[in-house]
Amino acid sequence: MKNLLILVFLVGSVMFAQEAFRPDRPIACTSCDEWNARQPPVRVFGNTYYVGTVGLSSVLITSDAGHILIDGGLSQSAALIEANIRALGFQLRDVRLILNSHEHYDHAGGIAALQRASGARVAASPSAARAFQLGYPTPEDPQYESGRKLPYPPIAKVETIADGATLKVGALSITAHFTPGHTPGATSWSWRSCEGSRCVNIVYSDSLNAVSDDGFKFTGHPPLVETFRRSISRVEQLPCDIVIPPHPGFINLSDKAARMKAKPQDNPFVDSNACRTYAALARKRLEARVAEER
Repeated sequence: MKNLLILVFLVGSVMFAQEAFRPDRPIACTSCDEWNARQPPVRVFGNTYYVGTVGLSSVLITSDAGHILIDGGLSQSAALIEANIRALGFQLRDVRLILNSHEHYDHAGGIAALQRASGARVAASPSAARAFQLGYPTPEDPQYESGRKLPYPPIAKVETIADGATLKVGALSITAHFTPGHTPGATSWSWRSCEGSRCVNIVYSDSLNAVSDDGFKFTGHPPLVETFRRSISRVEQLPCDIVIPPHPGFINLSDKAARMKAKPQDNPFVDSNACRTYAALARKRLEARVAEER
């Protein structure tokens, strides 16, 4: 009888563990399968880890008092993010705060499931928070029309924050830098991570990419072009030793991860010009787009 009770308890525990994380319906798009390919987790520096997929970033910042997670990928990415967190020896239930780069389906799609499973706070800029509650971009977004066709699970409880706000989880401290342009609610994030006595500034920079729906012209919205230029300059000027963008291909993350595995003593993510290089390429793309439209 005692053994039977133990067996029932163990089976019940396994079932509870399996049901604790409930992903939402997958989002279908042209690039979704490619973006959502499995990527093993990577220790970027100190207590900062990459837990995203091959094409969509997600970053975990850890502490004994709880963790911070940035970005949730697609709705189907959430399960891979959760598995990567476990593979590192951490638990999703210890995530206390979930943040986001911008309010598109490929970066916000998994947040609802990750919030349900963790019970974490979700904090975002006012514009992003409005989109989260809808489950698609707001009308002023350059990708509004295409975004409406690819809705993601709405996020019911979202705290709105001010530009420059510093959020804390235990000893962790992370600062919001609103960088609108790619979307109205776009936000970059900065924090420090340490390994022993060595500390670096890490920036999770939003997509500084001038892409839009067919027919949308940035030059048709002159204030948006200037806003975009200011956002690029803002990222360029941040204290920055490591930059991580929402699409990891912009920094060849998989190559850096392979080099890190081969020579862990030579961290390829650390680059004092990281943000300046990322911003310069973004500025080149924006000005090319503006010239093409004119």
